[in-house]
Amino acid sequence: MTSEPDRVRRMRAKAEELQERAEHAGDSAEHRRLSEKARRLREQSEKESGQSTGCPDL
Repeated sequence: MTSEPDRVRRMRAKAEELQERAEHAGDSAEHRRLSEKARRLREQSEKESGQSTGCPDL
């Protein structure tokens, strides 16, 4: 069994992809939208990762 569920790994990969797209976005609104979406996805993956390892939220 892996220490990190596939779902969390996929969420992190998607967040990285979104951040990469944000860095290359043509306009500032698109950059902000993609960056914010990536940030929320990273936060969600961290939360789920903590729950899957049994670590309590601080």
